[in-house]
Amino acid sequence: MRSFIRRSLWDVVPRDQRDTPEAFRRRQMVAAAVVVVGAVVLGWSLRLEPGGNLFYVAAVVLAGVWAAGAFLSGRLHLGRMARGGEVFVRPIVAPILLGLLMVGVFVLGALVVREIDPLASYVSSVLAYADEGSLPLLAVITFFNGIAEELFFRGAMYAAIPRHPVLWTTLAYVVATLATGNVMLGFAAILLGAVCGLERRASGGILAPILTHITWSLSMLFLLPLIF
Repeated sequence: MRSFIRRSLWDVVPRDQRDTPEAFRRRQMVAAAVVVVGAVVLGWSLRLEPGGNLFYVAAVVLAGVWAAGAFLSGRLHLGRMARGGEVFVRPIVAPILLGLLMVGVFVLGALVVREIDPLASYVSSVLAYADEGSLPLLAVITFFNGIAEELFFRGAMYAAIPRHPVLWTTLAYVVATLATGNVMLGFAAILLGAVCGLERRASGGILAPILTHITWSLSMLFLLPLIF
């Protein structure tokens, strides 16, 4: 387990991904503009009527904002992780397992939170979208939003920050999420953002964060209604 965690989150693989000064400034300008627009759209989407058509439109628009910002910012890299010696592979299995490990931690936390009425009400307000809406459609939206968020936060924004990108992208992700007004979503964003940021730092790319994010978010979509 210790070796698995170290390779997934800490051991940095060799890479050469430096941007020119012009490309770097472009990333910074695009990232700054998109994070503001995305926070506004996210806050709007989670204030709409659960199950309403406008909510689904807003969710699709949000995914489009994150993805467009990522691709407009410049080059994106999939990343690699070590598999013994000097062999490097695309990170696939390890990020999924890490996502499942996070699911276990969050499920244990949810069992505690449901006994605390003020916190449980925040979670229930988010779950209303699953209760009132189409679960298969929400799963599709959750899947693509997870990809789009990682493309932007661990792709475009991470590459636009010269120092301490794990810290600053996590903070930006939390601030954007707090636009919903839901503190429990903000707390989840701290943990998810930190883990995905460390994966990005270790692997040098977006594939590992994407796989961890969608594994976690889809699992929680189906598991949390069973707990609350």
